Amino acid sequence: MLVVDVFFCGALMLCWTRLCVALQVSHGRQLIPAHDPTMTGNTLKSSHTMDSTETGDSSETKTSSASTVSHLVPQSAPCFLDDIFAVMSEGLGDDGELTNSSLTLFGICTASDNSSRSVLLELARKTSRNQRNGLEVLHPTGVLLVEEEETGSLALTFDLPQSPLLELNPVLLLAFESPLTGGDLDEITFTSQSLQPNTQAVCISGGTQYILLTGEASEGHVHQRWRISVETKSPDMKESLKELLVGGKSGSYISPTLFLLFSTERGTDTRYTKVPHSSQTFSFLCELKRFLGDVLPQDHPESPPLKLDILQSLPPLTLGLSSSVNLLAGLINSSASTIFYFTSSMSHMHHGELALPPALSEELRWRLEQIVVQIMEVIREEDVGHRGMKRLERLKELSAFPKVDLAAGESQYRAFLLLKALQTVGGAYEIQRRLRATRADPDSPVRGSNCGLIDLTVSLEKHLVGPNTANINNCHGPCNFPLNNTNNHAILLQSHIESGNLQERRPCCVPVAYEPLWVVNVNQLGTYISLRPDIVAKECECR
Repeated sequence: MLVVDVFFCGALMLCWTRLCVALQVSHGRQLIPAHDPTMTGNTLKSSHTMDSTETGDSSETKTSSASTVSHLVPQSAPCFLDDIFAVMSEGLGDDGELTNSSLTLFGICTASDNSSRSVLLELARKTSRNQRNGLEVLHPTGVLLVEEEETGSLALTFDLPQSPLLELNPVLLLAFESPLTGGDLDEITFTSQSLQPNTQAVCISGGTQYILLTGEASEGHVHQRWRISVETKSPDMKESLKELLVGGKSGSYISPTLFLLFSTERGTDTRYTKVPHSSQTFSFLCELKRFLGDVLPQDHPESPPLKLDILQSLPPLTLGLSSSVNLLAGLINSSASTIFYFTSSMSHMHHGELALPPALSEELRWRLEQIVVQIMEVIREEDVGHRGMKRLERLKELSAFPKVDLAAGESQYRAFLLLKALQTVGGAYEIQRRLRATRADPDSPVRGSNCGLIDLTVSLEKHLVGPNTANINNCHGPCNFPLNNTNNHAILLQSHIESGNLQERRPCCVPVAYEPLWVVNVNQLGTYISLRPDIVAKECECR
């Protein structure tokens, strides 16, 4: 058996991170990176083989050390698991059964009635009832993809740490960064004694993002190694599958994240409880991320993404119980756009609280009520889709809205963030309406002969929660004599030039008033809000 070791600098970063892969060649093939979401830094030792008996295969392999590579391993995207559970719950149709699109998303062959389909249905029904507390996750310590020289077949192996969870029936999930594109790979079979049944078929096609396999419980919670044989129907399909799993030289494919999922009856046996489950505020933040991804206009500016840290910023302020009432009042009444940024270090136990005085709490409640109605109308008019409306309803529930009095604490915190998010969505669609009106009206003032404001959208860095674009506006048009929207300096300068002094700079159409951009940053230390001044042009003059 020939093997090539591959190390990586990415982990569980399905939403924003690409995996950095380094190959060490030794007459062999390719290795899918190990994923450990709890590590912030690590030294990985490569080996061609390991001293451990494989479960699901009678063969044993011996150890021979090859090399050592040191690098940082980032933590997982904060909403990684929450996003998967949301996808599962949304896979149910109105009849309570799995939709065809859900089957495609999880690589389940629709022509057969297999165990994967029934397990996915059970998980979908459980997550749709918000019963995620009974779901536990186990991450492998390493994942190896090898190609046997004699047969040419592929084998997937990985090690599992000791855990009582292994006494339960596991669900093996391989998760890609996004739904796949391109041609279908047709039916692929996975075979192992660790799977139940031992041989399972997967249908990978355009739109597939996850591979779901059902495993078999073990008799004890000892260290395990799984070995799964992967068979394709043709050599071309095998090459396509290798490209999909470990990526090609073009870097257009991303290796999947692999983990085991267990369904437990929480509270009946504490041995299966690994860590405390997510707070309600964390669930709210993840739902907010998905909502913004679903409903914000998908602009595609030609400019390359711009990093926020190149912009001037006022010192960040803590958003919490100590926040100034004047600051919060200004934010609640501000129409400025807000950018949301959740760092990978954001804790799944994240909490946030506000303590608004009664009058400001009522102002928040009233404005939130008004903007919710407005955004619901936008979702209907813009044909955003039923999912966007369902997410908004879920956000209202998590924000304890509507209540006559929003209680101080996390309810006010979540209601405040929801208000700023919906104000941003409303502003984005208002810009869309203005752009459509400009294109449809040949007599629009923007097309006229005077200096005036036009829309300009730029791209922002891709790992933001949203939005990933900002409309900063720009000033456009000639400054002809006589000047109207200007100051005395420009009038005198223009008169001087009109008198024959052509060597001077002519007045230009430029912004003279701006609106700021707010950035909400959620990390392991708390929630911070910072102001980037002078971002959006609001008025133009000839200067």
